[in-house]
Amino acid sequence: MATASCVIEIPASANQVWQLVGGFNSLPDWLAFIASSEPGEGGRVRHLQTTDGAVIVERLQTFDNVARTYSYTIEQSSFPVTAYLATLQVEALTETSAKVTWSGVFTPAAGTTEAAVEELFIGVYSGGLAALRANYPA
Repeated sequence: MATASCVIEIPASANQVWQLVGGFNSLPDWLAFIASSEPGEGGRVRHLQTTDGAVIVERLQTFDNVARTYSYTIEQSSFPVTAYLATLQVEALTETSAKVTWSGVFTPAAGTTEAAVEELFIGVYSGGLAALRANYPA
């Protein structure tokens, strides 16, 4: 099983950061690569469209508003993986700073190596967290 994880510090309270990222359907609010997100099944599924026209369907698996974390699986995408499970978590460092962790575990599809998919998702997560960080100028 392959894994990827990225962490970033944000100069805002954990509650402020969670307000922006904590909604399962809120990706377009902070991640410019996601052009739209349409909820389905009472908010448990999100149908994402990227700026280059790709469609990704993800399903919410766990959500904990108090712990400021949620996990989701991918049901449809062009990513070369199966058994994908990712988690986004916001933790307080101080009253005015937060740590955000985006991580995932997945199985490479046939014809793909663990190293290749780990590199792919490290890029996705680090780019996403950098975009999130841009919402909070120091």
